[in-house]
Amino acid sequence: MKILILNGPNLNLLGKREPHIYGSATFEDYLDILRKNYPSVSIEYLQSNHEGVLIDKLHEVGFDNDYLGIVFNAGGLTHTSVAIGDAIAGIQVPVVEVHISNVHARESFRHHSYLSAKAAGIIVGMGLMGYKLAVEFLLTKH
Repeated sequence: MKILILNGPNLNLLGKREPHIYGSATFEDYLDILRKNYPSVSIEYLQSNHEGVLIDKLHEVGFDNDYLGIVFNAGGLTHTSVAIGDAIAGIQVPVVEVHISNVHARESFRHHSYLSAKAAGIIVGMGLMGYKLAVEFLLTKH
């Protein structure tokens, strides 16, 4: 069983970028905790600041029956990328959209997502715990 965690632009800066919004932990530290909590699941991880790389990874994993799902925080591309929304709509593996902050309590442009209508579920504003909740959802759905 595999789950892919896919993080978009600027999420490589977790722990440094706006800690009052995103916290002070790095994603790599949290990923170690997730992997220890779910030893029977192969949790793969990719972060990219490039839209095409994220779309290519969705295409690569999106038809692989070994994957239970994809946990995807597209960062700012959530609110701008029709192409990522189309990629999610075009694959078979379920995608759970995750946002660390409560995007609905932030700037109005963050209130719209091009991913949400195609996602199997959405987790917003739960901090890094949102990734764990998404993994739990995918394991339960299986």
